[in-house]
Amino acid sequence: MKYFLFILMMISISVMAQEQSRLDTISQDSIPKNQPRITKGKKFLYDMGNVFGGMGHAYTRPLHWENKQWKQAAGVLAGTALLVLVDKPVNDFMSDIKEDVPDVVRDYGWYYGSPQNNYMLTGAVYLTGLFTNNEKLRRTGVLLISSASAAGLLQQTSKYAFGRARPRSGDSPTTFKPFEANKNYHSFPSGHMILAFTNSYAISKQFKNPWVKGGILLLGSVPGISRLWEGAHWLSDVALSAAISIATVEAIDKYLDSKYEEKYNDDRKKVSWNLMVKSNQIGVLITF
Repeated sequence: MKYFLFILMMISISVMAQEQSRLDTISQDSIPKNQPRITKGKKFLYDMGNVFGGMGHAYTRPLHWENKQWKQAAGVLAGTALLVLVDKPVNDFMSDIKEDVPDVVRDYGWYYGSPQNNYMLTGAVYLTGLFTNNEKLRRTGVLLISSASAAGLLQQTSKYAFGRARPRSGDSPTTFKPFEANKNYHSFPSGHMILAFTNSYAISKQFKNPWVKGGILLLGSVPGISRLWEGAHWLSDVALSAAISIATVEAIDKYLDSKYEEKYNDDRKKVSWNLMVKSNQIGVLITF
């Protein structure tokens, strides 16, 4: 499984590096010969400052929200509340199919969503960009590290503060025991979903092809979905975790626009999520 993750990481880095190779060559050729070079050490310190700056920017965004953003937040919360109504039947269904899921999918869901593997990927992307002078990969690495750190810290704090019961606790999805030390009451939000989907969403922003974007987002969704059949989280945990990931990446990405020459927010279609509820169906429509 470790080899599989390593191969996946290398493919991601390779694809992004190849996409930028021509632009990087043009950029290098345009640098005046007498212009002083910025050392990698200075770049590293600058980037780490932006990692923490991005985290702070993401946490303070709600203070600057306008009516549009508050309506979007209200819509996400309303959709999550509707999902709570089906948390129990979805959990029963996912538990029933657990043994039918291939081991490779279950292993991937666990390992890719783990913090140590998450930072192995984000660190590899950043260091590759730094040492190869690939500015796109370097900025992408900063975005990945900052977003994962901001969302990860938020989910760790929220789990303890909300104290929501996990499915395997035997309690209902509406059971909350705030500040409970027992990990069976650390269901909301899903750490695996937040870390994996934050990565996939940030990486998907680098591509215009909808099939590539969709494939990357799908890979990032598997760790969260895997937590459903393991009885670790409810569907509403996973869905709201994805929304947190998107909001965090978007906020930090816009912050980084003012720090780097590489811009990812121009002429890019944003991903939109819409909850679809019918008489006997419930689902999420993703547009990108």
